[in-house]
Amino acid sequence: MRGATALRRELIARGMEVAATNSFPHELTTGELPSVIFGPNGMGHANFHPSSYRNILANSGWASRLTKLHNLHRKAWPRANWRWRELDCANSSDALLMNIFCYRRKLTFRPLCSLLGVAGGLIPEFGFEPAVPLRNGKIDRTEVDMRLGDLTVEAKLTESSFPRAPVRLVERYRDFSEVFDSSGLARSGDLIHNYQLIRGVLAAGSTGGSFCLLCDARRPDLVENWYSVIRAVMDCALRCRLRLLTWQDLAPSLPDTLQRFLDAKYGIHT
Repeated sequence: MRGATALRRELIARGMEVAATNSFPHELTTGELPSVIFGPNGMGHANFHPSSYRNILANSGWASRLTKLHNLHRKAWPRANWRWRELDCANSSDALLMNIFCYRRKLTFRPLCSLLGVAGGLIPEFGFEPAVPLRNGKIDRTEVDMRLGDLTVEAKLTESSFPRAPVRLVERYRDFSEVFDSSGLARSGDLIHNYQLIRGVLAAGSTGGSFCLLCDARRPDLVENWYSVIRAVMDCALRCRLRLLTWQDLAPSLPDTLQRFLDAKYGIHT
């Protein structure tokens, strides 16, 4: 939690500086650590690099992500002049993800493709719903942040931790006992930690694809959570398809103008 709190404080300060410097419409959520919520400004948006935002608007699938309401939107209306959306939030990991992967309409940065282990020319799919098989013959289609070819990506920034789930919920997955040594997974009583990561691993195992956690280097707590899950994976071939990258790992492979944007807004630099 200390890592999440420190990073959130930094992003609040950076968001306020961006808002003040550029006169962007913005609001603050309530609470001890309020988030900065940016409003639209013509064809621009303070939460997005101009090139990324133009490309998002030009792609109907990407643009649909902009419409998802923030969970505090009812408290804001009608005080704010717009409906708060999830991607309006200055510390949104989804907005950060789209800033990077929507900068061009296809993924054409060779160093970035090499880092991710994917082919060039792919079009990112956001809000992908993998089909993870259950023991009863049904499937679970809970959303993953992004898909690139056979790589699925879960992105994190200031989230405090990964969700926990009851053991019975985790054990309903068809391949759980074949993929994991359950005794090696972190638990609190009847709850298994890092449920979101476990689902990502199971999805990669059932499809033969890869799964990547993308988080901030300033969040060693999330990094350790991820490695604790990997250590419990019994299939060596599957374990080799699991990876960790930080936003800071990606930064050197990006165009200079995008690097400067990420540095100023998020403190992400090479």
